[in-house]
Amino acid sequence: MPTTPIARALLSVSDKTDLVPFARSLASLGIELISTGGTARALTEAGLEVTPIQDVTGFPEMLDGRVKTLHPLVHGALLGRPDLEEHVRAMDEHGIVPIQLVCINLYPFEQTIRREDVTDAEAIEQIDIGGPSMIRSAAKNHAFVTIVTSPQQYDDVIDDIRRNEGNSSEAMRRKLAAAAFTRTATYDTAISQWMSREEDEPFPPVLQITGRRSRILRYGENPHQRSALYVTPGDGAIQLASARLRSGKPLSYNNLNDAAGALALVNDLAIVNPDRFAATVVKHTNACGASVSDAPVDAFLAAWEGDPRAGFGGIVAMSSPIGSELADTITDGSRFLEVIIAPSFEADAVEILAERWKNVRLLEVPGIGSIQPPAPTVRSIPGGLLVQEPDSIIADPSRWSHAAGPAPDDSLLSDARLMWLVCKHLSSNAIAVGGDGKLLGAGTGQVDRVGACSLAIERAGEALGAIERAVAASDAFFPFPDGPELLADAGIRCIVQPGGSKRDDETITLCNDRDITLLMTGIRHFRH
Repeated sequence: MPTTPIARALLSVSDKTDLVPFARSLASLGIELISTGGTARALTEAGLEVTPIQDVTGFPEMLDGRVKTLHPLVHGALLGRPDLEEHVRAMDEHGIVPIQLVCINLYPFEQTIRREDVTDAEAIEQIDIGGPSMIRSAAKNHAFVTIVTSPQQYDDVIDDIRRNEGNSSEAMRRKLAAAAFTRTATYDTAISQWMSREEDEPFPPVLQITGRRSRILRYGENPHQRSALYVTPGDGAIQLASARLRSGKPLSYNNLNDAAGALALVNDLAIVNPDRFAATVVKHTNACGASVSDAPVDAFLAAWEGDPRAGFGGIVAMSSPIGSELADTITDGSRFLEVIIAPSFEADAVEILAERWKNVRLLEVPGIGSIQPPAPTVRSIPGGLLVQEPDSIIADPSRWSHAAGPAPDDSLLSDARLMWLVCKHLSSNAIAVGGDGKLLGAGTGQVDRVGACSLAIERAGEALGAIERAVAASDAFFPFPDGPELLADAGIRCIVQPGGSKRDDETITLCNDRDITLLMTGIRHFRH
């Protein structure tokens, strides 16, 4: 479709990052700059010649800037088609001069509503009206109009115009139009969800999920499945999808899925142990090692010793920054790791870890140990989505009931809380056994609780006998006392479980007879 070189550009932006260099490049190509309000002031102060929007419309900006571009001389200039005689005739009759490029980014509504102290009035003032209207007009007429909506597009747009004798290419205009409609869709989604929020109702009437494709992954869970990573808007301190990769190969689908499991567990451990250091070792989203200690090196070693065989090829997450001493410890011996997660890595540590394992992914995730906003979790099923609140309850022994056996002291309660937190992050049915500040064995994803007990005992092996007061945690109640009996025979001295079975009295009797401390949490932690 024939087009003419770009003669006029309208610029109206909230984010003025790289605005002046972009405008200067346009002006150097002989393009007239039209602008509004603060954007016009910024360009004028930079020494650029600017036509104010009121000189185009013949109408002043008014109502605190709410009305400035909502005018036929603006939208007619964006929507008119130069290839249609009736459009050209109407534009000439009404003095509408075409605008071939529009550069707009919207009022910062999303950033505004993330502020804890934001008022409704402040949020409403950040709902952009003229900006989305111009974006949609320009994007609809992308056969003739170039629509720019992000500073990240500036360099590519200028390069494209220079390559195409003063006009953008058809491919570039279509690409920019698609990005423009995506931007208005995400913007409207944010406004819609904010407007429809209800104080006591966490689920909106219409669930709208938006994400920006970050990268195509090599494959999904298996080589025959394609996959990609999308980044969603979030206000939590922990942003795994946007984490910095300090060294190693790009992350795979399974790496990211497992990393999410490791990160969730180490974050919980760090929250309840703010003055200590936590470490986790995860394989296939389930913990095979977890520990809390007074020193990062000790925490890692205890977590790794929980199940070295299962940990081979797994993911390690630390609540502490990784320095050279910890890096030396991690790389010692015959260990092999796929991913290491930490709030930060010292340069020496990166060098040590990368030299030991060329491809190990070192993932820097700030914010570990912070309580996250209660964002809902989403899972797809055929024809729909399941949405639930996150399982954000943190173990609090002060709320548990002592149901049987000797009263627990602080040391035993600390181990009980550790096993209960680990159990929360295991696939159901789940049993976690350990003590002395570390996980020794886990039974995960079993179809019966007795099988989960047997598997946890088996994985703990001889190490279980070395613990003076070993603890077992169950993610749901024991329907019969057969599971607790297996644990008792294996040397378990404390059992933590939700309670609530019709046969709780049988488990209580067993624990009293075997001198086992029984703690009831009243909370179930299924994870399917």
